[in-house]
Amino acid sequence: MSRIGKQELQVPAGTDVQISGSTVKVKGPLGELERTLSDKVVVSLNDGVVTSTLSEETSQARAMWGTTMSHIKNMIDGVTTKFQKQLIVEGVGFRAEVKGSQLVMQLGFSHPVEMEIPAGLDVTVEKQTITVAGIDKELVGLFASKVRLKKKPEPYKGKGIRYSDEIIRRKEGKKNV
Repeated sequence: MSRIGKQELQVPAGTDVQISGSTVKVKGPLGELERTLSDKVVVSLNDGVVTSTLSEETSQARAMWGTTMSHIKNMIDGVTTKFQKQLIVEGVGFRAEVKGSQLVMQLGFSHPVEMEIPAGLDVTVEKQTITVAGIDKELVGLFASKVRLKKKPEPYKGKGIRYSDEIIRRKEGKKNV
């Protein structure tokens, strides 16, 4: 049994959830999200409580049960409070800045690295910290991971882009005899 799938989700005040077939729309103070979910799970809304049941008793339906409820929970959380990821840029001469709808980074290459900021995301840079915020949890995580991939942290000096809560295991360098 899915522990997450069995749980009931309370819809907070100021948030509107609409369910039509396998499409769920969530509207809140920060914006609106829409998602088409698996048809193997039946989602219902009664008196401000979202519940789900299986439409068929298969292993794939059981796997989608908890996933479906997690997606709905993330949608409700996103339209009430924004999701946020912080990245730290470490290294001599490494820096980042936002120019219009682009994130421009100097990462030790011969050219600046430019990335288009997707619609629906707020990207800010303060000193050596890049903050990615938005109402869609998947979009925030995807863009943050793409930024990190431009210069992964290396284990000797720790240079590169890392998450703020990420710990880089450092290696010992060459020893002089």
